[in-house]
Amino acid sequence: MESDRQQDDDVTRIVPGRNGSETGDGQHGDMEPLSDSWTAPPAGGRVGAVDYVLRDLSEAIAAGIARVGDRLPSEQALAARYGVSRAVVREVLRILETRGLTVTRTGRGTFVTATEPAGDMRFGSYSAGHLMEARPHIEVAAAALAAVRRSEDQVTALQELQEQMEAEEDPQRWVDLDARLHAAIASASGNPVFADVLESIRLALTQQSSVINLTPGRRRHSDAEHRAIIAAIARGSVEEAEDSMGYHLDQVKEVLLSITMLDERR
Repeated sequence: MESDRQQDDDVTRIVPGRNGSETGDGQHGDMEPLSDSWTAPPAGGRVGAVDYVLRDLSEAIAAGIARVGDRLPSEQALAARYGVSRAVVREVLRILETRGLTVTRTGRGTFVTATEPAGDMRFGSYSAGHLMEARPHIEVAAAALAAVRRSEDQVTALQELQEQMEAEEDPQRWVDLDARLHAAIASASGNPVFADVLESIRLALTQQSSVINLTPGRRRHSDAEHRAIIAAIARGSVEEAEDSMGYHLDQVKEVLLSITMLDERR
């Protein structure tokens, strides 16, 4: 508990140098303690820490504290300032980029590109709209075919992945398992085109999943939706497999739309 209090005391807010230039140590800007109006420390594990840091950086960008063209401090510096792991910082930077607020250049750092989120979030090379439009045509059909073509070994593998996901507490590992589960369903369809298409957008899907799972309770609902899909495939019910996958993708769409609406209101 004592270490937790110390970690909370170390949380700080980014404040660029007065002239907007880099400081002598190569980091952009200085740091100062959080204002008295911000008192809530990171809580609730990794997801809570991600949400906390994301909120703070987003507000700094919206307020012009970190201005368009500014380079954010390095992953290591941000992790030290907020008292969180670099994995948390990487997740936050990915989300900022999907919202169109920053861009990360390998070897150069992360730069602020806008003060407000883009109308449509981007995941890798695709917008959220692209993914929402395409996924039902790919994954609903794949689930239906999997219901009639899957082997017993494939059903067992899907059930084991489902059990791993429900027991997993680390958000990033859960996201990786989620990608594996959807790929396994596509593979069970017996049509390699479905598997190849999902593999080509795997990075975008994992980024999307990371953002969606910041919504409270979303992982628990997603686990239940996956359970229904796998049960339908195991029973060999084409109609139930289609309906379950369609419902799952509809819920993903609803969460994405709600996140976009919240961003527009801020």
